[in-house]
This record gives sequence, C-alpha cells and structure tokens, in this order.
Amino acid sequence: MRPALETRQLSASLGGRRVLKDIDLQIQPGRWTCVVGPNGAGKSSLLKAMAGLLSCSGEVLLQGQPLAGLSDKQKALQLSWMGQGESSTLDLRVWDVAMLGRLPHQNWLATPTQQDAQMVEAALKATQAWDWRDRTLAELSGGERQRVLLARAMSGNAPTMLMDEPLANLDPPHQVDWLEQVQCLLVQGTTVVSVLHEIGMALHADDIVVMSEGQVVHHGAGSDTVTHSAIEAVFGHRIRIRALDGQWVVLPRIAQ
Repeated sequence: MRPALETRQLSASLGGRRVLKDIDLQIQPGRWTCVVGPNGAGKSSLLKAMAGLLSCSGEVLLQGQPLAGLSDKQKALQLSWMGQGESSTLDLRVWDVAMLGRLPHQNWLATPTQQDAQMVEAALKATQAWDWRDRTLAELSGGERQRVLLARAMSGNAPTMLMDEPLANLDPPHQVDWLEQVQCLLVQGTTVVSVLHEIGMALHADDIVVMSEGQVVHHGAGSDTVTHSAIEAVFGHRIRIRALDGQWVVLPRIAQ
C-alpha cells in the first residue's frame, strides 16, 4: 500500500543547527502516527517539513507525489495543518475561523455553500465548540481557542491531518475528547500524524515515531514493547511504561 506521506533523506537546519538529519520515513494511510521525543529532538520540525512549511533538502512525497510539485490548493485539499501556538485574529467569530478550513474547496471570493456550512457545523459540534459559534476568539480561553482551531482543521476534510501539540491548553477531559475525535477520523479513513508531549496519550496511537537529536531512532507499533523501550531510552530511562487495567501508562522511575 502506498504511504500517505513519505520522506527521503530529509534534512533541515535552523539558526545554523541541523534539526533534521537524513530522515527516511513512511506514514501508512488510515492510521494514527504519533511523533514523540525530548525537547529539541526535531519533532515539530519534522511535521513542518512534511507539511511543506520548512525549507529542507531531500524529498517529501504526498500520496506518492512530490510535495514540492503540488500547487498550494492541491496541497490544502490533501493535507490539513494545525500548528503549535497558532493564532487567528481575535475579533473573528468562531464560525468564521472554522470556515477558513473550507477555503481550499471554494472558488475565489465565492460564497460558502450549504455543504461548507454543514462541514463547519459538524466540525464545531465534534470539538464541542458549536455553542460558541457567534462568539469571537477574544472571548474564549486558550483551551477553547485550541478546540476551535481543531474544528478549522477538521472542516477541511483532508485525507491527511498533521497536528503539532494539539493537546496544548486542553484539560484532561477535553484531551480524552480529542482522542475520541481522532478515532472517528480514523474510522473515516483519515491519516492522522501528531506531535505529542503527553506520552500516555501517544501510546494510544497505531504507530509511534521516536526521535532524538534530529533523527528517527525507532518507528513501530504503539503497543509494541520494543517501542516502549525506545521511548524510555530517549528520555534517559526516567520514565517507565507499564500495563495497567488493560492500557499502557507512563510512570516515573524513582531513583533508589
């Protein structure tokens, strides 16, 4: 099966420092892949490179096609992006922010269609932001804005979604809601790639990419104990991953 996303010898530098080093990676379609690793490992840089938002050498393929050869509209129809710490104009209504996700489906200056409205409504309801649709972003908390930005990404209905730290500012119940939304996207056949700091949540992913110092040190199933060992190693064995009540949890390793 052709990968949804593929990188070949992908390298990048920021401020004179190499943040990605010759990465070869295949993201399988219809699965949730989570990228984890310590601060400075290159996780966000990898996601930005796969979205075409970071200048790099090597190649990124989207559905088998070179990403660099696609028009902006072609990329937007195939790939949705939710970045870390994104902001929108605070005086925009929640409805209008979510509608921005439909722009790739609309002709220039065209009025949104009924289908556009239906997709936005479904996304806002899925992220539990529907009741705020007539409020501005300025009236919302950081966590509430994060849910609106997720609705914007979801409304585009792209077959591949990239999300960098989507759980930022979300309290635990809404983190669980996000996990349920990801499962719904997978049922629809969407490919989801996320960067998470929350290792316990990342362990629910189908596949996990473990990074350290700009390199992929392991890529395997989220349920595989070899993957768990790789995660423990990149965090200096300061955490342990163990089974508890039928799921994997992260525990601190207390020095004796």
